[in-house]
Amino acid sequence: MTPIATTPRVSVSTWALHPLLGTTYPGRPGDPSTHMIGSAPGTLDLLDVPGNLAKRGIKTMELCHFHLPLDSTYREEFRAAVRESGVELWSVLIDDGDIVHPEHGERDSDFVRSWLDVAGMLGSRCVRVIGGKQAPTVETLSLARDRFRALALEGYLRGVRVMTENWFPTLHAPDSINILFAELGDVIGLCFDFGNWDSREDKYDALRQIARYAESSHAKCRFDADGLMDETDWRHCLDILARAGYSGPYTLVASDPNDTWGGIERQAEFLRENRYTLDEIS
Repeated sequence: MTPIATTPRVSVSTWALHPLLGTTYPGRPGDPSTHMIGSAPGTLDLLDVPGNLAKRGIKTMELCHFHLPLDSTYREEFRAAVRESGVELWSVLIDDGDIVHPEHGERDSDFVRSWLDVAGMLGSRCVRVIGGKQAPTVETLSLARDRFRALALEGYLRGVRVMTENWFPTLHAPDSINILFAELGDVIGLCFDFGNWDSREDKYDALRQIARYAESSHAKCRFDADGLMDETDWRHCLDILARAGYSGPYTLVASDPNDTWGGIERQAEFLRENRYTLDEIS
């Protein structure tokens, strides 16, 4: 289990396209009939996402688990759409579950395992697993270590790299992440999210302390109501990764509230023009 060798490039999460997709699907740990995110009719079908990205010169994407129907035939169609478009499915984002929950942790670990199966079937390079929603006590971090080690092995057997993220209470501070990665080494990877620590006064310093673990990133750019990009904050975060020698995808997870595709294209162009990526964006 070693880090994925890859190159800096633009990627797009289906979360950035949620205003267009709209539709979400049920299936939560312990309740397969419950929606995690509200569902509404959209103007874009998930099957059309890979082709739309490819037309814009973007060849990497991430998939939020709740955007994928439970229907096995649809999942096969999505796998085919990804392959036919030439787009790489970089990561399946498992956006639910708490593997260190004192009562439901094993159940939620089984939920993650079921999505490892899906990710393997889809040909995804990796999955992102929530580190936990509990306070980062010694006992909780020890449990996180053990459960991640087990999940990483199961991911490896499916050809899928397991990653976590600087997100939710268990891994909401550099100290917790440093402890976990010091014990696990390269067993898991880190998805480095720009926006999860916006509420921290020491945001940039905190991000610098974990940048060396990053194998993936959620390059969240803030947009105001008029669609203007906060280039100052975004560049700070991009530079932190660049100085750490980052060489993975920059996955866009937000866009212009008034023009989703236009906002994605502007972000992609910014990354290309400022030489954060090696790909050419049309």
